Amino acid sequence: MDQSEAGLIRQHLIDPEICIRCNTCESTCPVGAISHDSRNYVVDANICNLCMACVPPCPTGSIDNWRAMPRARAYSVEDQFGWDVLPGELNPDELALAGSTGDASPAAGPAPPSPQDAGRAAFDIGACAAIVPPWSAERAIANLYGPKAAARSVEATVVGNVRVTDVGKDYDTHHIVLDFGAATFPVLEGQSIGIIPPGVDQDGRPHFPRQYSVASPRNGERPGYNNLSLTVKRVLEDHQGRPVRGVASNYLCDLTVGDKVEATGPFGLSFLMPNHPKSAIVMICTGTGSAPMRAMTEWRRRLRKSGKFDGGKLMLFFGARTREELPYFGPLQNLPKDFIDINFAFSRTPGQPKRYVQDAMRERSGDLAPLIVDPDAYFYVCGLKAMEEGVVKALRDIAVEAGLDWQTQGLALKRDGRLHLETY
Repeated sequence: MDQSEAGLIRQHLIDPEICIRCNTCESTCPVGAISHDSRNYVVDANICNLCMACVPPCPTGSIDNWRAMPRARAYSVEDQFGWDVLPGELNPDELALAGSTGDASPAAGPAPPSPQDAGRAAFDIGACAAIVPPWSAERAIANLYGPKAAARSVEATVVGNVRVTDVGKDYDTHHIVLDFGAATFPVLEGQSIGIIPPGVDQDGRPHFPRQYSVASPRNGERPGYNNLSLTVKRVLEDHQGRPVRGVASNYLCDLTVGDKVEATGPFGLSFLMPNHPKSAIVMICTGTGSAPMRAMTEWRRRLRKSGKFDGGKLMLFFGARTREELPYFGPLQNLPKDFIDINFAFSRTPGQPKRYVQDAMRERSGDLAPLIVDPDAYFYVCGLKAMEEGVVKALRDIAVEAGLDWQTQGLALKRDGRLHLETY
C-alpha cells in the first residue's frame, strides 16, 4: 500500500456469490478491515494489510479473491455492498485509462506474522485458534452445491420439525430434519450447510444462503438414511437488540413435513472432530451453537453403543439465558454420566447471579488444565461472537494457574488443530 497513485495495489475482495455470511472472516481479521451489512461481507482497502489471517478459516473459498487495481480506482466499501457478483480483472486498456502504466507489479502486503510473533499477545485469540483440522479427522467434502459448483443448489424434503425449547413461539428453537433423497450430500460432524429462503429481499434480489451447522452425525439423523438435522432459533432481534425478523430462521421454523427447501454446501474443512482412540473432546457452546456439539456427541454415543470406539473424555459446557431456553435440555439429562460430563451455565435465572460458560470452566479448572497440555484433547467453541474472548481468557487463566506457559500452550493448540472457534 506504499506505491504511488499511478501504481497498482493488490486489493482483497470477497465473492458475494459464494459467501455464505458465516462471519468467519470478520471475526478473524486482526485489523478490522472486514465488515458487513444485510447483504454482503466486504474488505476495506484502506485498512487491509493482506496479512491473510482470514483466508484459511473461510469454509467456501469466497475469500480467495484479489484484483490488481490502481490505488485511485480501488473498490470502496460502498461499491462492494452493492455487488451481486464479483467484478472481473481490469484489462491493460482499462488500467491505462485509469492512469496506470500497467507495468507495475501489484503491491504485496506484509508477510503474515509468524506463530512466534502472534504468540506474544496473550489475549490474541487468533494466536491460539486452529485453522487446520485434527490430524485424525475424517477427510471432509465441501462445496458440492453452490453458485459456482456444478449444481447451484440441491432440493431437500422436510421430514421432521420439532421445538426443542420450552419457551413460546416467538423465541423457540427447532430441530429440523431434512432428507436429500437420491442426491449426494455427505456431511461430517462440525460442517455446515446453506439454506436459501424463497422469494426476494427488499431490493428485489433473491435471498442469499444462510449458514446452519449440522446437528446430526455423519451417518444421518436416522442412521443409514440420507438425512441431516439443523438447530434453528427464530430471530426477532439482532446482536445489538434491535428488532429484526430473521428471514431464514422464521422460514425454517414454520416448515411442515413434506415441504421442500433449497440447500447449498456442505461447508467447512477444519471444525472437525478427532477420530483416533482415547481422543478427548471439550465442547463449549451457547444456544444453537450446540448443533455441532450434538453431532459429535451423538456420533461418539453410537460408536460406544456398537463397541467400535475406545473414546476419551467428553466434557460439555453449555450456556443459555435460562434453562427453558436451552435446546435439548431434556435429552441431555438422559446421557450416561460416565459417557459425558455436562456443565450448564444460565445467565438470566431469576434470583440467581449471572453465570456464563467461562465461569463454569473456571470451576472445573482442575479437570481442564490437564486437557490443555494433553495432545489428544481437543476444544470446540461455538455460539455468539461475544463468548470467544471470555472462553479463551478462561483457558489462559486455567493454564497459568496450573503453572503452564500460555504462549507455548496457545501456539500448540493452534498448530495441532486442537482449539476450534466457530462464532457469529
